[in-house]
Amino acid sequence: MRVLVVEDDSILGDGIVAGLTHAGFATDWVRFAKHAADACLSHDYAVVVLDIALPDCSGLDLLTHWRAAGNGQPVLLLTARDTVEDRIRGLDAGADDYLVKPFALDELSARVRALQRRAPLRAQSHLRHREIELDPASHVCSVAGRAVPLSPREFAVLHALLCSVGQVLSRRDIESALYAWGDEVESNAVEVHVHHLRKKLGADLIRTIRGIGYVVDHT
Repeated sequence: MRVLVVEDDSILGDGIVAGLTHAGFATDWVRFAKHAADACLSHDYAVVVLDIALPDCSGLDLLTHWRAAGNGQPVLLLTARDTVEDRIRGLDAGADDYLVKPFALDELSARVRALQRRAPLRAQSHLRHREIELDPASHVCSVAGRAVPLSPREFAVLHALLCSVGQVLSRRDIESALYAWGDEVESNAVEVHVHHLRKKLGADLIRTIRGIGYVVDHT
């Protein structure tokens, strides 16, 4: 799952990115509202973590603009303000959740997961296909009740495919779920992860569409 963090404080931003990455999210980070707007035009983020106090524009103004333009990506607001009026302003501007600084990174990760589950087409906390069950919150994969260990990136590939059962995902689509900006993309990483998933979960789970990508079929 890919997350955008909009935070101008370098120390806090570093900490948030490290925490979300450790929790298994591909995390992009920008410091300015104008860069956040550009990023959301380029990528379909599962969740946006948005600070209210940005140097070039209020996060509330940016959020209001997004909602007026029809951008429905889930947004978690970050703020140092803790009055009832501030929370009301944020929620009325279109925020889906609100977290006051300072906060625990584990709570931030949990709130991001909750927003992802509540988003349209992502409502299930668990993904199930055949005998496979995927729990994004705990990063546990099981087959017929038996836990199957997956690496974080194997889990991300499987999560992306199970979120789009019946739809062909290109290699670039899958890489988008695996890597944040600045990460070095290995040339054959997707193929390697798919190979490992087939060995662990069955050779017929993921079908290759030559020259296009990969798909998990409905049956």
